[in-house]
Amino acid sequence: MATGSKTAVYTAIIGNSVVMVAKFVAFGLTGSSAMLSEGIHSFADVSNQCLLALGIARSERGPDARHPYGYARARYVWSLISAVGIFFLGCGVTLTHGVQAVFDPHPVESPEWSLGVLAFAFLIEGGTLAVALQAVRAQASEAGMEFWGYVRGGSDPTGVAVLLEDAAAVLGVLIAAACLGLAMITGNPVFDGIGSICIGLLLGAIAIFLIDRNRVALLGEAVSPERVARIEALLEAEPGVESVTDIKATVLGAGKVRFKAEIEFDGAILAKRWLAKHDLSQVHEALDSPDKVHDYLVGYTDYVVDALADEIDLIEDRIRAADPTIQHVDLEAD
Repeated sequence: MATGSKTAVYTAIIGNSVVMVAKFVAFGLTGSSAMLSEGIHSFADVSNQCLLALGIARSERGPDARHPYGYARARYVWSLISAVGIFFLGCGVTLTHGVQAVFDPHPVESPEWSLGVLAFAFLIEGGTLAVALQAVRAQASEAGMEFWGYVRGGSDPTGVAVLLEDAAAVLGVLIAAACLGLAMITGNPVFDGIGSICIGLLLGAIAIFLIDRNRVALLGEAVSPERVARIEALLEAEPGVESVTDIKATVLGAGKVRFKAEIEFDGAILAKRWLAKHDLSQVHEALDSPDKVHDYLVGYTDYVVDALADEIDLIEDRIRAADPTIQHVDLEAD
């Protein structure tokens, strides 16, 4: 899962860096407001994708004394910072420039340069979008979720963030090209500013979606009821389990889940296992003094404690085998 996100992020960084340079060069040649917005858009994408790459690197650190469950949620922190960057840098600056261009329009010089760069950007950003789309589809399949369900609530925000940013980049190119074309046909440069406003609103919508998605993840999002029900059914099928209560399953990070439950074990099952290995008549005959009774009770209590611990270990192994994303299992004897 992490490998797919890395590929999508680093591909997007390289592709958007090339496109960003081309767009700013085109703006310098044409003075197009929409082209400046597109350049700012690409700059915001590159900056935010670098933050996503940093989040991936930080999230892969192992557990330590300060963070016993690891740093998996670092992805959510840096993805949230990235989304805030999209909102203020991408949306805010682009909207501001677009409004200024509408109220104080300037003719677009040599628009053919802008259209050529936009065509180049469409090809590059379309390629990075295809990589991100493939990565998110693979993550959704691995998590056993539908594609759009994973986009809305999957455990790894980085691949989804790149997917949405690249989708916005491709759509932004089409908007800029359409508005630039209208400005050329009508001779009215206001359309160029309108394109900038539309791109800014698009970025704002994506930023708000990503901010809310990472906010929920940082608060400790619950695992889907379907997955919890499967694990609960597995527990209840265990012969030594009488009942399961107080189940809590939360997402720790990309592909990492913590599962907690209280279990009432069937003491009769443990007793039957002990009886299968001992002859009660011999035990009764051996308990002919207080000291022997004391030793027997101590030994039997040790057996019960060890047997219960072995039962919990066995159940935890079966839970992890049934759902490998569950890396931390806390079972409490009720």
